Amino acid sequence: MNTHTEFCRQAGLVVLGYFVHRLGLWADIEQVVHIPQKVHCHSPTAKLLDAFITILAGGHGLVESNLRVRTEPVVQAAFGRRRCADQSTISTTFNRCTAANVAQLRAAVKVILHKHGQCSRHDYAQAWQVLDIDMTGLVAGAQGEGVTKGYFAQQRHRRGRQLGRVLATRYEELVTERLYEGKRQLEHSFQELVLATENVLDLSANQRGRTILRVDGGAGDEANIRWVLGRGYHLMTKLHNWNRAKKLAASVTQWYPDGKVADRELGWVTQPTAYGQPTRQVAIRHPKVDQRGQRGWHYQVLVFTLTDAMLATLSGHALSPQPRPPDVLRAAAQAYDLRDGGLETQNRGDKQGLGLSHRNKRAFAAQEMLVLLAQLAHNVLIWTRHTLIAYDPQFRKFGIQRLVRDVFQIGGQVTLSADQHVLSVVLNPDHPYAKAVEHVFLDEM
Repeated sequence: MNTHTEFCRQAGLVVLGYFVHRLGLWADIEQVVHIPQKVHCHSPTAKLLDAFITILAGGHGLVESNLRVRTEPVVQAAFGRRRCADQSTISTTFNRCTAANVAQLRAAVKVILHKHGQCSRHDYAQAWQVLDIDMTGLVAGAQGEGVTKGYFAQQRHRRGRQLGRVLATRYEELVTERLYEGKRQLEHSFQELVLATENVLDLSANQRGRTILRVDGGAGDEANIRWVLGRGYHLMTKLHNWNRAKKLAASVTQWYPDGKVADRELGWVTQPTAYGQPTRQVAIRHPKVDQRGQRGWHYQVLVFTLTDAMLATLSGHALSPQPRPPDVLRAAAQAYDLRDGGLETQNRGDKQGLGLSHRNKRAFAAQEMLVLLAQLAHNVLIWTRHTLIAYDPQFRKFGIQRLVRDVFQIGGQVTLSADQHVLSVVLNPDHPYAKAVEHVFLDEM
């Protein structure tokens, strides 16, 4: 059999591509996504695949496909491609996408999640499903559809769009995403995101009752709290209304130091707001100095339906059978604070590692397609990391950025058959992660 061997700067990505191709992920997309565009050299879904490879290769723009993918025929072969399309034709394909194509790709991503994800196979009888819900801003050019002024962290007076995301926290898998105009906030998107999640995970009433929604305070208004409790979920959120939080905090009879966060104090609200379902409410305060130099307190209120045992599970701190009030308060605050290690961490990782906030298209549907491909890339990387962790626990601390930058950028020698099929990969033995990647993936080649 005629074979040839080539050096590849991204042999780690070749390994990833080999297994993505073997899993048949793209076949699920090709079956349902039909973009209205004439085929010359490359089909529309093949060009979507080129964009997907570019994202996994660390490209922060479609233009980078010419440098990161088109110049690496070995990487293309690993993903089942003979040749990468030019970046201009890839971009044109996205511009031809419609809302119907977005719905098609979203349906395909759901099928892939059910086939290969863990959150869709969660055992609700044995453990709580924890879902983090939040919005993150995507700055974009002023001419784009849905691009408006809005809130963009540390970027005042900018324009862009908002991305609603739902994370299955236990598994670090993205369940669903929705793109909105720049001025849209979580308060008005929360219910749509919850319903979309129910659709993706096919949640029954019993499964909703075994699901904890941990949500940013943007969704903590009375209407949203009543609505989600009425659907049977357990909830942990902050009140959206700071004025109401201050009034509720006035009913606290005893404040306790947090012990975890300096100058922060916690107390039980003794006259809580009624939401039609039993809730517990914790006031949080920390000192502030106003513009006139006067000292005071800044107040927030946590609203949740979780029991002590659920708080202990979510916070990771054991509670005694009869815990003291300050212990429960601290567990509640810690359980909410861990949002920063959940969806907020994934938002940062996807923006830095997958270029989530850098690829901007003028057409709204085109941007949604890019977002869905990034969601799929995130989940594929998380699934491969689970496999790496089984070999070496050090990979547990690896985020999306380190996986893209360090693990899948290992150089090496790749042997191909005459018809461009990957036969073997030998990674650089001096690379600290080469042995793990070889052990986990190459044994099956």
